[in-house]
Amino acid sequence: MQNDIYQIKRLLTSKNRTFSYYSLTEMENQGFNIKQMPFSIRILLENVLRNYDDFAITKENIETVLNWKPEASDKDIPFKPARVLMQDFTGVPAVVDIASLRAEAAKKGKNPDMINPLIPVDLVIDHSVQVDYFGTEYSYLRNMEEEYNRNTERYEFLKWAQQSFSNFSVVPPGMGICHQVNLEYLSKGVIERNGEIFPDTLVGTDSHTPMVNGIGVIAWGVGGIEAEAAILGQPIYFIMPEVIGLRLSGEIPLGSTGTDMVLTIAELLRKYGVVGKFVEVFGPGLDSLSVPDRATIGNMSPEFGCTVTYFPIDEKTLEYMRLSNRSEEQIDLVEQYCKANLLWRTGDENITYTDILELDLSTIEPTIAGPKRPQDKILLKNLQPKLIDLLDKTFGRKNFPPKQVSRWSGEGGSQPIQGEAAVPENAKIEEKIENGIKTVAVTLGNEQFMLSDGAVAIAAITSCTNTSNPFVMIGAGLVAKKARERGLNVKPWVKTSLAPGSKVVTDYLAKADLLGDLESLKFHVVGYGCTSCIGNSGPLPAHIAKAVEEHDLVLASVLSGNRNFEARIHPQIKMNFLMSPMLVVVFAIAGRVDIDLLNEPISYDSNQLPVYLKDVWPSNDEINEVLSNVLSPKQFSKSYETIFDGNETWQKLKIPEEKIYAWDDNSTYIKEAPFFKDLPENPKPLQDIENARTLLMLGDSITTDHISPAGSFNENSAAGKYLVSRGVEKADFNSYGSRRGHDEVMIRGTFANVRIKNALSEKEGGYTKYLPTGEEMSVYDASVQYKSNETPLIILAGKEYGSGSSRDWAAKGTFLLGVKAVLAESYERIHRSNLVGMGVLPLQYKEGENALSLGLDGKETFSITGIAQDIKPLKELQVTAVKENGDHLSFTVIARLDSKIEIEYYRNDGILQYVLRQFLQKD
Repeated sequence: MQNDIYQIKRLLTSKNRTFSYYSLTEMENQGFNIKQMPFSIRILLENVLRNYDDFAITKENIETVLNWKPEASDKDIPFKPARVLMQDFTGVPAVVDIASLRAEAAKKGKNPDMINPLIPVDLVIDHSVQVDYFGTEYSYLRNMEEEYNRNTERYEFLKWAQQSFSNFSVVPPGMGICHQVNLEYLSKGVIERNGEIFPDTLVGTDSHTPMVNGIGVIAWGVGGIEAEAAILGQPIYFIMPEVIGLRLSGEIPLGSTGTDMVLTIAELLRKYGVVGKFVEVFGPGLDSLSVPDRATIGNMSPEFGCTVTYFPIDEKTLEYMRLSNRSEEQIDLVEQYCKANLLWRTGDENITYTDILELDLSTIEPTIAGPKRPQDKILLKNLQPKLIDLLDKTFGRKNFPPKQVSRWSGEGGSQPIQGEAAVPENAKIEEKIENGIKTVAVTLGNEQFMLSDGAVAIAAITSCTNTSNPFVMIGAGLVAKKARERGLNVKPWVKTSLAPGSKVVTDYLAKADLLGDLESLKFHVVGYGCTSCIGNSGPLPAHIAKAVEEHDLVLASVLSGNRNFEARIHPQIKMNFLMSPMLVVVFAIAGRVDIDLLNEPISYDSNQLPVYLKDVWPSNDEINEVLSNVLSPKQFSKSYETIFDGNETWQKLKIPEEKIYAWDDNSTYIKEAPFFKDLPENPKPLQDIENARTLLMLGDSITTDHISPAGSFNENSAAGKYLVSRGVEKADFNSYGSRRGHDEVMIRGTFANVRIKNALSEKEGGYTKYLPTGEEMSVYDASVQYKSNETPLIILAGKEYGSGSSRDWAAKGTFLLGVKAVLAESYERIHRSNLVGMGVLPLQYKEGENALSLGLDGKETFSITGIAQDIKPLKELQVTAVKENGDHLSFTVIARLDSKIEIEYYRNDGILQYVLRQFLQKD
């Protein structure tokens, strides 16, 4: 009781079990106005009250949360999550770091067991499956075989970690996507530990972790660096947030879906601006939203820009917990605890929010988003003119008639060619331009089709965003069933895939007898993983890829995911559109995106009779009738009772038993992290940055997809050349994501995105100028030259720098390239924090200033003073820029070290170095 400074610890009995808890009701009784607080702030308050130790979490921290005001504050608050969620792309480098910390501790004579997860960590392997095979019964098994062939070394490492570390579990490949598994199985709502109960909270090494906000769990995405600190017992610090109330009224109308709703919300919240804020949903419209609908919204929080989109626990939450096979004891505990502790939503609350946004759900119309940002909403009825305008203004395709796009001479079609296969000898590709549109006649054997700008090359039912929602998945199955009944098929140039987020989905689709209908349209299961969302779409069929490469076609992807940034889905596809799984099926049949779906036929049946959207679109009653017959707790029980077992290949993986990992110098997948080797006992004094040069000069909306290595790469890239030098064949390159445990590969892929635009380079992609000579070269090669003469580097950027996925390598790679500071107009929350966590100083222009207004061209030599002396949170620093002609320019910037603890992380060259030094000081 010594940490219970407000004397609020109480007892609660549920199902004949008694627990202790920290009572917010007692805080209310003591005169604190808890009931007017947003639910999300109440959970933060409980967290600091329970974890108070007068060291890492102080009474001042408690008072900061207790005195939350709608305008928030610039004070930092600590957060200690109950658990951590990881996926394999971000999880492998995190585990590499922890294993490296353990190795360094052992070298310094300390007990390696003291480096161990202090809270539960669940890692779900879901980011490595690639769609190499599709459209066949064997697609899933072949893709799994390829996944193991490429990643056995990584999986052996993760299996070693599961055995070596306590509090660490691994869900093997082929079982599901981490966020859907978290929603359906891992999340508890309320956690019991050592007789004490408290809200289920977590952070995840993936930006879509807020998906479980839909089931009442406070969770958000952090970089792997922050997650590692939480795993090792450090609080996560962040600025006290504003909370925007999103008031929903009405109900989603017939013909619209939860996907249409979330894309509408994405546009609404992006226009308002919620970066770094919490969003909390309330209002009468919430009563009609199921947990999967809510989770769809929570999932896309990073697309909105906010930290969380929180849905308080209510009757709908319990309804979903019961459906998803949570125990009655757990459900009762959630209900009793939340009702006793002011965490239960009744709908009658009178909460004070920073601001309130309104959305009438009855106004939602069928919607898609694209071609390169999730918030770029397009109403389906307006798609055709939007596409015509886009193709004209962005790609120079003018005055084309929509009817003349991507036609085919018949139904059926040959099996697409897989992988790196050569273009078949019987394939013939001829280009012609009609009225401004580029069209390629592709002949394969005795079949021919016209592949045109605007054609759909990839149609992917993918991503936990939508595959967690049975309504839209059953809807997609019914669309396929109705299309099949009319004899329709997808066009032969469309690469189709079905990648559910858990095996629950295929179980209920099979039980509904709809899986076969999807397969009849070549939507076979290709794997249980992120696939297209993470850029693992796999190669286009060879003859399609050749047509695109040789004739610069502007093709499109349609996907039920959450991400559609440039070059993310596939480097050969220039337009990417988010939509419901139901519309993905429709567009695959139509074969093109420049279509008026509400008035044009989507295709013709065997009798050449037109088939319209309304002919294949199911009613809500049809969908709900199927759902009532096929969805039950048994589906969830069946899928999750063997979730940790894995297949025979996983079970046969052989792993060492030692506590210290045996690093293999020959490995190109796993390498001891370079950040901690021979770490001095005390950090060096902070120093000003002198005579720095600019590595890249970037514009607005540079995402972590632009910065962080992701997707595939070729042999001519810096990473490719490195692997070739190590004897790795091109066929075995795998992806950057699979090699995130090896810093030598990853540093060479940082800022190597083919779409990144650097003002210092005339070429698009990962190029820059080595300023002392003016020679143009890769970003990596330039960094090596700068390092050789000990020149510090900076990056200049615009607004929203680092938005996108919470990728640790966006910060790690920046640090390893020799970048000492980034100067931007504004930052995305996670990336700014990760830069600090890697010892890179985030600097921000003062309001109204930027590179253009200051007259910077990136060729200056920069000195930044004020770091070495009296550094404090948000201190203004002096920058002196010397131009090529010798002119001097001085201005002030804000050091975005937002708290005292961040200054300590920066002083120690990073958060993990800080943690290791803390461990080493213990007896």
